[in-house]
Amino acid sequence: MEINHDGASTAARGETLRPERHARESRRRISVTGIVQGIGFRPFVWSLATRHHLGGFVANDSRGVIIEVEGDHTNIARFMEALVLEVPPLAVIENVASSAIAPTGGAEFAIVESQNHGERQVLVSPDIATCEDCLREIFDPADRRYRYPFTNCTNCGPRLTIIRDVPYDRAATTMSGFAMCRDCAREYRDPRNRRFHAQPVCCPACGPRLRLIGRDGAVQPGDPISAAAELLRTARIIAIKGLGGYHLAALAHNEAAVARLRSRKNREEKPFAVMVPDLAAARVLTELDPLEEQSLASSRKPIVLLPRRVEGALARSVAPRNRFVGLMLPYTPLHHLLCEALRAPFVLTSGNLSDEPIAYDDSDAVRRLSAVADFFLTHDRPIHTRTDDSVVRVMRGRETPIRRSRGYAPQPIGLRWRVERPILGCGAELKNTFCLAKNRHAFMSHHIGDLENFQTLRAFRDGIEHYRRLFEIEPHVVAFDLHPEYLSTKYALELDGVELVGVQHHHAHVAACLADNGEEGPAIGVAFDGLGYGLDGTLWGGEFMIADLTAFERAGYFAPVPMPGGTAAIKHPWRMAAAYLDAVYGADIPNQLEVITRHRQWSQIVRLARTRLNSPLTSSVGRLFDAVASILGVRDSVTYEGQAAVELEQIARVDERFAYPLQSATSLPFVVSSTELIRAIVENIEAGAPTDAIAARFHNTLARIIVDGCCAIRAERGVALVALSGGVFQNQLLLTRALPMLEEAGFRVLTHRRVPTNDGGISLGQVAVAAARDRAAAARDPENARLPGSPQGAPRSA
Repeated sequence: MEINHDGASTAARGETLRPERHARESRRRISVTGIVQGIGFRPFVWSLATRHHLGGFVANDSRGVIIEVEGDHTNIARFMEALVLEVPPLAVIENVASSAIAPTGGAEFAIVESQNHGERQVLVSPDIATCEDCLREIFDPADRRYRYPFTNCTNCGPRLTIIRDVPYDRAATTMSGFAMCRDCAREYRDPRNRRFHAQPVCCPACGPRLRLIGRDGAVQPGDPISAAAELLRTARIIAIKGLGGYHLAALAHNEAAVARLRSRKNREEKPFAVMVPDLAAARVLTELDPLEEQSLASSRKPIVLLPRRVEGALARSVAPRNRFVGLMLPYTPLHHLLCEALRAPFVLTSGNLSDEPIAYDDSDAVRRLSAVADFFLTHDRPIHTRTDDSVVRVMRGRETPIRRSRGYAPQPIGLRWRVERPILGCGAELKNTFCLAKNRHAFMSHHIGDLENFQTLRAFRDGIEHYRRLFEIEPHVVAFDLHPEYLSTKYALELDGVELVGVQHHHAHVAACLADNGEEGPAIGVAFDGLGYGLDGTLWGGEFMIADLTAFERAGYFAPVPMPGGTAAIKHPWRMAAAYLDAVYGADIPNQLEVITRHRQWSQIVRLARTRLNSPLTSSVGRLFDAVASILGVRDSVTYEGQAAVELEQIARVDERFAYPLQSATSLPFVVSSTELIRAIVENIEAGAPTDAIAARFHNTLARIIVDGCCAIRAERGVALVALSGGVFQNQLLLTRALPMLEEAGFRVLTHRRVPTNDGGISLGQVAVAAARDRAAAARDPENARLPGSPQGAPRSA
């Protein structure tokens, strides 16, 4: 945060401002930017000014909040100090600018109407979980909001999901159709009340209403929450309308109910998230450390991946063949009331069919989910922006995002360098997010999903348009992935009047890690993932790079192998096993692997790999994981992305430290012999080594390969900074093996902190690369530097 006082900037938070010596009475105009709208900031300022006997006013504007204070200069100085030291819990102050103006003689302090002038730079708060004050009211029989499922205040409740436009006033939200009753209006106008100007404020007399309906739309009698809880207890499936869309719920210890939900949703084995009422219930099901408890209980309320307790009473179908489960605590009043009524953990998974975006429109939800849900627990407050739950994991004492969405978006990622021209990063195909950037803010979207159908593409397009309006960003530069078949790439190439910047997939991964950590490089980028389009037309995915934010050099990679059948090899890992085993042994595959070669199409797939017909070459470490999982008998076919790798990690023996001795990398660019690794694994199988030990040795060897590769690059180029990125680094075992080894070897290592290491972080990397190239172009030719608003140059690519 910066404090700017009469042009003097300081990074010292809460600096006491010295009183002016020439007068006892003075007036100052203060501009505050950051997340300062819709979170109780104006009543906080009113209380502060009143406490310090100051006149003036406070108002929202297009940049944040404008304050004018008048009175004794010592009191103003104290006011300025308290302004940054005592902020409301949800406020994020980025800058305070102050200047002296002429006194007007006003002694009263007022909250005035919004001033909507100039370019919008206001930040929008994410949706925030129900606060303790509201919870006390909900469960207090004497309170007028007793058991009201839409209770909120300036410290909690819906934000992004209901905002249609800014400034953040009620008329610009989906609450505009609910006229406040007399009591709510009184609270709304009272600066001493925590609901002062809380735009979603409402109560049972004037706010949204809950109802339980059947598939035919018939309203069910009785209290909707009690009735829904009873239906869940009888193994029914309920579609529940939440903050950012519908969820599907089933009792988590009822195997029949959870299995039925899987069958209807067409989600065969991918783990379900589970909602528990409190931390005590979470401790019964999982092993929690203090940081994991902190993440679970935070105001963001993400899903947290946690190690399961063997004795925990969860149905087998909740997370098949998985030692971890995703838990979350209730984050809306409705969830709290349902947890109280049910008194048992329940599955709460996205309301969609496999590969579709989450349903959020009521009529669409009934149409799409009637084949899945037996009943719908719904309400009449519209959702403007669909938003999935966020998913995090605590690793090495730090929360790491796996899916950044509700509770986090649209809070911007602060950038170390200014963006010269507004930029749109379109992201990748899987786990898509987009990113809009201007000045020093990168507004990463909520999780969009996999861009593989029309519904998700429409959500992607609609999301971009909404963010452009909210943050008044008209992109002059559009960055995109080089894969010609990605729908995000096709979207970018169809845009007119913008400069197009193609960014190689793995360079974007490394750039995202650098930008996430405020680094510019150069760094040794290690990018391991499923696949990305390479500059040579092959599919990369096991990359060692020397990279900064503008460019990269491919310094090493895993030896490419054919991917028989293209995308079919992703769904059927045994095809990758066939390609690797054929590369190592040809027709002389050891007898111990006879089971795997009995696949009906084995000979056909081997011939396909040899001819390279519909068998693109890939260096992907993700596909190597698939091959090893199949060779070890862990997984031959998958029902969700990365399943084979996840299950291979699950079975690995944690205390196994042996790594296979492989030839170390030498001159650049080096090639890692994956076939040599496969041969070592097969020899272990022939020797009768346990499967869990071999799985661990595979992970240990990959960690050793990473360290050896980085050492080879440092020896030749002198780079000692390492950035690890790509979906493979979601693997906790691999990361906890590689990180200490790299640090012991003298490297400074960067991993992701604010954005996912998977493709959910690609859009930030694309923006970082495009912005860095703009800065480089300006540095080379300052007289003709392209300033914001200047004509675009010719399209260019990586």
